[in-house]
Amino acid sequence: MVSTILIAICVPLLAFAIGLTFIMFKLKITARVQRRYGPPIIQPIYNLLKLLLKEDNISHGVIFSLGPIIALAGSILAVFFIPIPGLNLLTGSGDLIALLYIMAIGSLGMALGAGNTANPNASIGISRALTLMFGYDLPLVIIVISVILQYHTTNLADIVAAQANGHWTLWTLPLSAIVGFVVTYGALGEHPFDIITAPHEVATGPMVEYGGKHLGFLMINHMFHIYIEIALFVDLFLGGASNLFWFYIKMFGVFFIMMLCDEVFLRFKIDDAVRFFWKWPTVVALISLIIVLVK
Repeated sequence: MVSTILIAICVPLLAFAIGLTFIMFKLKITARVQRRYGPPIIQPIYNLLKLLLKEDNISHGVIFSLGPIIALAGSILAVFFIPIPGLNLLTGSGDLIALLYIMAIGSLGMALGAGNTANPNASIGISRALTLMFGYDLPLVIIVISVILQYHTTNLADIVAAQANGHWTLWTLPLSAIVGFVVTYGALGEHPFDIITAPHEVATGPMVEYGGKHLGFLMINHMFHIYIEIALFVDLFLGGASNLFWFYIKMFGVFFIMMLCDEVFLRFKIDDAVRFFWKWPTVVALISLIIVLVK
């Protein structure tokens, strides 16, 4: 009983720590690419502590306050469905499909909270978030079906185990892996898919009315979101890892490539983003699915 409680505490803390370090490195990576020194690497820790210790001066009702908590709770639940080296918690038949549904709770929680503010920037940001999710979900579902058919299981732990000894999905289904990378990149909301927050257009969109601890909760949720998206990609296409060190190295490698891409592209319009996902990633994902079916 005690060990179960410790595991239930340590796994979310590990996910939070990984997401936090990625945000810390992102500041430095961005600064170096732009030939700047950048803020101190521990600046995100200062920002988070400052927000959590502040008092909220604005409230738009109970749902407004519960929105970040619902989003954070959904992200923490999703963490338990992702296998990590030496530990498979909520794994079983159909867990991959369940995880896809649970990952949507974060956006829905934010939508509930921001929808109660009556701020037009928040409403625009939420509509963009749900529209973008509707865009990248189509190729995501197709590549997940391809992976399920490839390994004849919906158990994420079994999919990771089937990739042992270097037989990664990256090599057996390269087209699906490419689409998976693009979808993961889009789900993280980096350039050119940073349409949801777009500071110069909608003043950070869904978060425009949030401050204090609620904004801190949303920041923590973003850290969990980074971990979930990249860890899922590593488990599906890079074979997971034999230990936590290599698991982190693989995740950091994927994140580092994404941050370099972030400095290259300009922001899409929302209709251009959806059109992009429904065009190239979807077509490539369908080709990969056909290849799996005819094997």
